[in-house]
Amino acid sequence: MRKFIIAAAASSALVLAFGAAAPAGAAEQAAPPEPGVFVTNGDHVHISSTAPATASAHGWWKKISGPGTKAKVTIELQALDYRDNKWKTVATGSKTVKSGGGSVNRANARMTCTNRVMQVKWRSRIDVDLIGVADSPEKAITATKTLWCGAF
Repeated sequence: MRKFIIAAAASSALVLAFGAAAPAGAAEQAAPPEPGVFVTNGDHVHISSTAPATASAHGWWKKISGPGTKAKVTIELQALDYRDNKWKTVATGSKTVKSGGGSVNRANARMTCTNRVMQVKWRSRIDVDLIGVADSPEKAITATKTLWCGAF
């Protein structure tokens, strides 16, 4: 009896391993899409050239390989709060764009300066989510810039 149970378990495992034990009519699942390889990029936070004075930053992506032709680019404009020395997101923007950057294929975040007499440290944080393609959760952070543009 014991040998029979072991043999039955072994034969069931063998059948399951080769997929023969799948129920009749079971649909095959499509393989998940391959991950895309891309670069996330953005410019430094700067004072916009159009009035009123605003802190502005742009984010975009550049495809290297893999599937995916569009991505949702989200950019967070962050200022360092002098009161608690922590980065605060003061504006966000997002746009679904093709690869490459340029004036059309990028997302923008802007915040009107509360004053022009205080120096504030600024940066942006950029997230790219490829449409229909697996990608990593990392976000790019641009270099800190000190601007005469109050945020608080």
